[in-house]
Amino acid sequence: KFADVPNGLAALSKVPAAGWGQIVAYMAFCETSQSQAPGTPAAEGNFGFRGIPLSAVYDGSAEARKNKLNAELANGRLAMMAIIGMFFQDGLTGSAWGDWALYTASPLRAFESELGVQAPVGFWDPAGFAKDGDATKFKRRRQTEIKHGRISMLAAMGYMTPEIVGKFPGYLSPSNGLKFSDVPNGLAALSKVPAAGWGQIVAYMAFCETSQSQAPGTPAAEGNFGFRGIPLSAVYDGSAEARKNKLNAELANGRLAMMAIIGMFFQD
Repeated sequence: KFADVPNGLAALSKVPAAGWGQIVAYMAFCETSQSQAPGTPAAEGNFGFRGIPLSAVYDGSAEARKNKLNAELANGRLAMMAIIGMFFQDGLTGSAWGDWALYTASPLRAFESELGVQAPVGFWDPAGFAKDGDATKFKRRRQTEIKHGRISMLAAMGYMTPEIVGKFPGYLSPSNGLKFSDVPNGLAALSKVPAAGWGQIVAYMAFCETSQSQAPGTPAAEGNFGFRGIPLSAVYDGSAEARKNKLNAELANGRLAMMAIIGMFFQD
């Protein structure tokens, strides 16, 4: 009976051999019943099948037809993403509408309570870096994410600030006769920094990396380098919940800044 066939991927095991034969035969008919050579109507998607009269779909104008064809492409793209999502959710939870809580075998559960797991996507790892559930590797990636986020926040502010408030007066490099006002904004500034300036930048980066241990388990490994430009009492009330919120905010802002600075690089 139709009622005996479950929904989703589980239905595949219930289709009899004759059913699969009919499905394949119909697919072959659709593919071979008319020419799909370049320039033919079928090559453009018009197989002559109209389940709904054209007069009920659009008024016959070229603009209305274009809108309908664009809508078909947009809906098809959305549907391709949707069906793949339903396949994955069905395969992992047993139902296309299944609760992810049913996916008890997920190695990602080890990280669901970590900082940075935020709405609307929760623990988002589209590349599958954390699928092995290795906590050591996760902490190393988190350490790197915090650094990149902080650098990107500074970079994004550094990109925008000269455009908004201007530049320092005086000389950046008196020996080279280079004024702050001589340095253009954005990527063009790279060509103006003297060699000694690059040396100072690299030396400071090296100092930040080597001035204290960042081995697993140390405060620095979690992003705490002991630098407080603003007293803690001015930032949060000392409660664990407030601290968690601030750390989550730092991760979220860092992620946004990473996207922002890359966007500004491309636009520049």
